[in-house]
Amino acid sequence: MKRDAVIWAALTLLVFTLPAFVHSPYYYSVLIIIGIFGIVVLGLTMLIGYAGQISLGHAGFFGFGAYFSAVLTTRFHLDPWLAMLVGLVATIVLAFLLGIPTLKLHGHYLAMATLGLGMVLQIIFKEEVELTGGPTGLTDVPHLKAFGMVFASDQKFYFLVWIFLLVLYGLSINLVHSRLGRALRAISSNQTAAGSLGIPVNRLKLLIFAVSAGYASLAGSLYAHYLSFVNPSPFGFLVSVKLVAMVVIGGSQSLWGALLGAGLLTALPEFLAVLQDYEMLVYGAILIVMMMFAPQGLAGILAGLHEWVKNRDHKKNAQA
Repeated sequence: MKRDAVIWAALTLLVFTLPAFVHSPYYYSVLIIIGIFGIVVLGLTMLIGYAGQISLGHAGFFGFGAYFSAVLTTRFHLDPWLAMLVGLVATIVLAFLLGIPTLKLHGHYLAMATLGLGMVLQIIFKEEVELTGGPTGLTDVPHLKAFGMVFASDQKFYFLVWIFLLVLYGLSINLVHSRLGRALRAISSNQTAAGSLGIPVNRLKLLIFAVSAGYASLAGSLYAHYLSFVNPSPFGFLVSVKLVAMVVIGGSQSLWGALLGAGLLTALPEFLAVLQDYEMLVYGAILIVMMMFAPQGLAGILAGLHEWVKNRDHKKNAQA
């Protein structure tokens, strides 16, 4: 808990000092997308790393939140903040309804079920032309406003996204270190043993599934209001795989590690643009290498390095 609090404080300091060194709108846009994916990955990390449940359909929840905000504000002229709230509630309800039968499955059966869920949602985004705009999507999604400020510029939206992320990161830290978090880790280790200890396994799995979907919905709404445009392509299967890769590469049992994974895999395409269609192959190769040689992800590597340095200094002090 103490280490997570220190990392949260360091990240907060970084977020508010970084603008002194960043002046390019392009870099702000990259940081905004990292923040948006970071919000999704925080929820997915609690689901995968702490509850032991896999999901290959979170891009669908991400898109569900984005489309809810876009449709309610452009078609029905609802206030953007209210549209975001309605989208959040609708996504959580959808996750509960779909999670009741889905989370009774295990292993690759659960992965296939969530994959199907994501594919169905993307088909709806494409086919409901009158509501969602079909493959061409929706334009003129209004910018968010608060306290007389319009979050239209990249710099303003950067602060908005990262404040959202910091708040949700703080909530996630408290959750995983609470009694609920300990119960989730017990479920991840052994569901049968957890159930025999009186832990309501199915209820908690359903709860964390809905919470993680809610995180994705909020990120999707922010995405829609940032770009002022949505279409189905950013919410497909490959994006779900990318989100899972962020969790695994960063460290599935580390919230701050997952943020590292989100940052790496969001920034990486900017350096791999020359590879074009081979981008997913690079992701796959990185994922395989990490699973083989560093199953604890980047967080595990950094933690191991920190332990090695501490032990080395301890030995030097002992010898002196």
